Amino acid sequence: MSDNKIIEIKHLGKTFGKNEVLKDINFEINEGDVTCIIGASGSGKSTMLRCINLLETPTAGEILFKGSDITKEKNVAAYRAKVGMCFQSFNLFSNMTALKNCMVGPMKVLKKSKQEAEQDALFFLNKVGMGPYIKAKPRQLSGGQQQRVAIARALAMHPDVLLFDEPTSALDPQMVGEVLEVMKTLAKEGLTMIIVTHEMAFARDVSNHVVYMQDGVIWEEGTPQEIFGDPQKQETKDFLSRFINM
Repeated sequence: MSDNKIIEIKHLGKTFGKNEVLKDINFEINEGDVTCIIGASGSGKSTMLRCINLLETPTAGEILFKGSDITKEKNVAAYRAKVGMCFQSFNLFSNMTALKNCMVGPMKVLKKSKQEAEQDALFFLNKVGMGPYIKAKPRQLSGGQQQRVAIARALAMHPDVLLFDEPTSALDPQMVGEVLEVMKTLAKEGLTMIIVTHEMAFARDVSNHVVYMQDGVIWEEGTPQEIFGDPQKQETKDFLSRFINM
């Protein structure tokens, strides 16, 4: 892992009306980090991810991407090309084939030619094991297959960082494994990833950095060995106690 800081979050806060969802969040991501964010539902994990991708506007603090505060970013589409996101609900274009889903972003945002975009899309669809399904539309694919197309679509933008918001939570149990396998491969290849997940065994085995959130704050962070093997805070121990026999 390198020590090149790629994302730095300083005193991030987010409120919805009177509801304070994120409170003074501080942490950093280095190039090549695989950071898993864990915690109970409602702890602010997905909101933080949405702030990093500018789907939500932070109420306070800074999010630095390669040293620049992206909360002041004017060209959001160009920024999202560098910091991509995969959602739990796939968000594929239902009227487009898998191939076209992976071509539209590079052509519109990166201004790639149709030929170049198609070549790239084919490469990444093959990479996630979806080469045989390039002509299929989302409704013809299983949930796991749709999620793999969504990952290929994000990769086709050649992002510096890829965010995953509970990428397996909408899947049937037998499909979870196929998506996690793709993500494990990306981790081994050094892609910088921030992953909100309920898959504790995956978080333990794949990440090099684990962040435990509760009530809108970072309660504890460290290596998987520290968080899963020797958590310091009682709240972390209580949360992890149900996964102790993983």
